[in-house]
Amino acid sequence: MRDVEEQLALLLRGVTHVESENELRMRLKEGKRLVVKAGFDPTSADLHLGHTVLMSKMRTFQELGHKVVFVVGDFTAMIGDPTGKSATRPRLTREQVLEHAETYTRQAFKVLDREATEVRYNSEWLGPMTAADTVTLAAKYTVARMLERDDFTKRFQAQKPISVHELLYPLFQGYDSVALQCDIELGGSDQLFNLLVGRALMKDYGLRPQMVMTTPLLEGTDARVENGKLVGDKMSKSLGNYVGVDEAPNDVYGKLMRVTDEAMWRYYELLSRVDNEALAALKGGHPMVAKKALARELTTRFHGDEAATAAQAHFEQQHQRGEVPDDIESVSVVVDDGATGLALIKVLVAAGLAKSGGDAKRLVGQKAVAVDGEVVTDGQRALARGGVHVVRCGRQYRKVTLA
Repeated sequence: MRDVEEQLALLLRGVTHVESENELRMRLKEGKRLVVKAGFDPTSADLHLGHTVLMSKMRTFQELGHKVVFVVGDFTAMIGDPTGKSATRPRLTREQVLEHAETYTRQAFKVLDREATEVRYNSEWLGPMTAADTVTLAAKYTVARMLERDDFTKRFQAQKPISVHELLYPLFQGYDSVALQCDIELGGSDQLFNLLVGRALMKDYGLRPQMVMTTPLLEGTDARVENGKLVGDKMSKSLGNYVGVDEAPNDVYGKLMRVTDEAMWRYYELLSRVDNEALAALKGGHPMVAKKALARELTTRFHGDEAATAAQAHFEQQHQRGEVPDDIESVSVVVDDGATGLALIKVLVAAGLAKSGGDAKRLVGQKAVAVDGEVVTDGQRALARGGVHVVRCGRQYRKVTLA
């Protein structure tokens, strides 16, 4: 195991909050193997890079020799985490939760060391709890403290319903820490309230309180710099600014190559396993070299070295050398009677290159669309009736005939 200060430098990289750094240093000095826990509610089947920020920190703990417990929130997922929600979540059935959990854990092990990960389902200890046990747990926290949560406060002030079972969610999550008697709990920055509840409950149950460490919410692939600050919505499948763990290698590599240079360093900080010295060297070189290294590293993590090599070659063929693949799908797009042409954003939707007009507008704004090899930044540019064009959108091509 590395020395304490070296461990601290690796563990605190990219962290938004730690409760507390001095406490972490002291426990590391004790020289024991720490028990590190992170919980994941399988409310959906697919993971994207935003989910793996926390898993990357778990992997760092593993590589430093500590014990990582991956808690599948199969019980808490049926309640629904109220964090950041303006309304009560729809409740999932146990069948839905277990189905999601299967694919969730499979994808998680593309980041975590399977052999060094202990997987636990919180229904193991929450399922057998009696009504008396739940009352005892609920008695350890007040409604006033629960309403300190920003999301609950906003809903209360707006006279929006807050169900009683939602108030129990932080207590059940906190009890996971009691059951596992962990040293550290990890979570996203939006989970700080829930994590601190676990710290308080451990003390109430006569246990050494866990430390708390949070990681940031990763910005999406469309993040940009404004006034010297990186801004953008968090990565989300619904917003289309995500890189999926299970996406094809070409898509993973290509999407990462479209990330801005400024956002690239954020991705390095939160996702890469390169050490701080190597990261400093990359920052001193050409951004394209660094971006390729990042895309290669993450594509290899999810799909293996051979697939990453092929994805890099595919990207260089289509985007750097300007070569167009031979097997382009041909589509015919009908122009309205009397019209001489059709706006590019409408062509993208009609050709199956964009899901909607809004999606097409976003892609054009990201400079992800080219017509006959020329990047187009005006979505209202008309393509003439009777013309045949090679249209590229991201890594997809269509040979479009406007009839």
